[in-house]
Amino acid sequence: MKILVLGGSRFLGRTFVEEALAENHEVTVFNRGNQNEGLKDVEIITGDRFGDLKELENRYWDAVLDTSGFIPFTVQNSTQVLKDRVNQYTFISSISVYKDWIPENLNETYPVLEMTLEKAKELTKDVNGPVYEYYGHFKALCERIAEKNLPGRVLNVRAGQLIGPHDYTDRIPYWVHRISKGGKVLAPGNPERRVQLIDNQDLSKWILSMMKNQAAGTFNATGPDYSLSMKQFLDACIKITGSNAELVWADEKFLADQGVAPWTEMPLYVPENYPISPDVEKPWKGTFSINIDKAVSSGLTFRPVEESIADIYAWEKTRTLSADDWKSGMQVEKEKALLDLLRNNK
Repeated sequence: MKILVLGGSRFLGRTFVEEALAENHEVTVFNRGNQNEGLKDVEIITGDRFGDLKELENRYWDAVLDTSGFIPFTVQNSTQVLKDRVNQYTFISSISVYKDWIPENLNETYPVLEMTLEKAKELTKDVNGPVYEYYGHFKALCERIAEKNLPGRVLNVRAGQLIGPHDYTDRIPYWVHRISKGGKVLAPGNPERRVQLIDNQDLSKWILSMMKNQAAGTFNATGPDYSLSMKQFLDACIKITGSNAELVWADEKFLADQGVAPWTEMPLYVPENYPISPDVEKPWKGTFSINIDKAVSSGLTFRPVEESIADIYAWEKTRTLSADDWKSGMQVEKEKALLDLLRNNK
C-alpha cells in the first residue's frame, strides 16, 4: 500500500511507520520536520496542517493515518483536501470522547461529548488558550468531521492509554523508571484494580490490517484482552528491571486526603470509590473496563505486557531527564513524605 501519515515522527506515528516499512509498504510522512531524526526509507513532505496543504494536492494514496488530528479545523482542512485522493482514512481518536467513564464495560454506542465547529474555532483562536481542557470534545468533533467528508471510508480508532518507546507523556515511563530505582515505592489504590493499556506495536499492526481491508467504523482500542491488575503491571516492571522495589500500597482515602492527583501524579490511577475531581459527581468505575470486543473480533491482538515494558525500559535507559523534566509522576520528596506518613500511621 501507499500510505500517508499525518504526523509520524512521535510515539504512535513513529511506531506505525516502522511497522509499515517492515511490511514493505510505501510510506509518506507529512509534518513540520521538527522531530524526523531517525526516520529512514520514507518520503518526507514538510508542511504544517495549520497552514497550507498544497503539497498534498495532486497526489494519491491508498490510506491515510492521521495521528496528529486534534484541533477540529485542521481535520476539516485535511479531509477536504484528501477526500478524493485516498481510499481510506484512519483517525486516531481517544476514549476521552465519551461523556464520562462511569459505567463499566461501555462500548462504542455510549454517548460522546458534543461541540460545534464554530465553538471549537472560537476556543482555538488563541494558541495559548485552554485547548486541552476540551480534548475529548475536539476529538469527538474531529470524528464527525472526518466521516462527513469521507463517508463510509473513515476508521475511527478510540485509543486508550498508549504504551511504548518515545512516550512523551511519561506516564508509563514514570513507573518503569521509578520501579527500576528500587526501594519502597508508593503504589496507588487497590492492588487488584484493573488497568487497561495498549502497545503501539499491537495497535499499528491492527491498523495496517484494517487499512488493507479498507475497513471503516468506530472501534475502542485498548487492552489487553485479559484482566491486568495494577499489581500485575507493577510486578512486571519489577521483574523486567531486576529491581528490589517494594510496593507500598496507599488506599484511596489516604491519597485523597493528601491531595494526590489521580493520573498525573499517579499514572494509571483513577479512584474507584471517589470522584476523580470536585466537578465530577460519581466515581468513574468504567475507566479501565472499556469494551474492546469489536476490535478484538476484527483482529486486534496483544503481546505480553512484559515485552512492552522491556522495550520501554531499554528506551528509558537512553534518556537523561532531570527531576523537573518529567511530565508525569510524583516528585521524589513528596513520595518520601507520603511513605513516611504511611509508616507512622501504622
